[in-house]
Amino acid sequence: MNNKFDALKDDDSGDHDQNEENSTQKDGEKEKTERDKNQSSGKRKAVVPGPAEHPLQYNYTFWYSRRTPGRPTSSQSYEQNIKQIGTFASVEQFWKFYSHMVRPGDLTGHSDFHLFKEGIKPMWEDDANKNGGKWIIRLRKGLASRCWENLILAMLGEQFMVGEEICGAVVSVRFQEDIISIWNKTASDQATTARIRDTLRRVLNLPPNTIMEYKTHTDSIKMPGRLGPQRLLFQNLWKPRLNVP
Repeated sequence: MNNKFDALKDDDSGDHDQNEENSTQKDGEKEKTERDKNQSSGKRKAVVPGPAEHPLQYNYTFWYSRRTPGRPTSSQSYEQNIKQIGTFASVEQFWKFYSHMVRPGDLTGHSDFHLFKEGIKPMWEDDANKNGGKWIIRLRKGLASRCWENLILAMLGEQFMVGEEICGAVVSVRFQEDIISIWNKTASDQATTARIRDTLRRVLNLPPNTIMEYKTHTDSIKMPGRLGPQRLLFQNLWKPRLNVP
C-alpha cells in the first residue's frame, strides 16, 4: 500500500484530473443530472474504486468544521457545524480530493479538517468512538500541513498495524498553535495505544522529548463545563508546543 502512495505522490498537482476536465460538456451535463437525481431521491450511491484504481482497505470521508472562538458549542450544534466534503475508496480518489483542498497551514481562525472511516462521525459520542480516545500533539505554527499529510498517508496506508482500531484523524488550526490528533476505538487497550503512539512518533519524525497526550473520550465528555465535542481540540490542559526541526 505504501508503494501505491509513493507512486502517486507526483500526482498531487491535480494532473490526474485532466481526463475529467477534457470530457465533453454533454457528458458533464449527464453526470450532473444523474447526481441531482440521486440526491433528490435521498439515496447515496456507494463509493467504490474505479477501474484500474488502487483500492484502500477502508473507505474514508473528509469533513470540515469552523467555529467562532468563545462561543459555547453544544453537541447538537457541533454536529450541525461539521460539513462533509466527500468519501473516497481508492488512492486515486483520495488525491482528487486532497489536491484541490486548502492546506491546513493556509486555513484561518478556528478551523478543523477531519478524516474518518466512512460511517464514523468525528464526534466523541459516535458508537465507534465512545469507548476510545486520541493521541494529541500540539504544533508550533507552520508545521500543520506537513504533519497532517504525513499522518493521513500513514493512516490510509495502514502503517499503524492495529487492525480496525483506527477511527480517524483531526488537524485543528488555532491562533497560536495547531493540533493534530488520531482517534482509536479502545482506550483501555494499552498495547494498541502504545503502538499507535510509537508509529505516530515515527511517521512524523518527532524528537524524543516531544510531549504526546493521550485522552479518553469519556474523560473529555466528563470535563466540567463541557462545551461539546469540539472542546477536545482546543481546551485540553495547556502543554508546551512542539518545535519540530
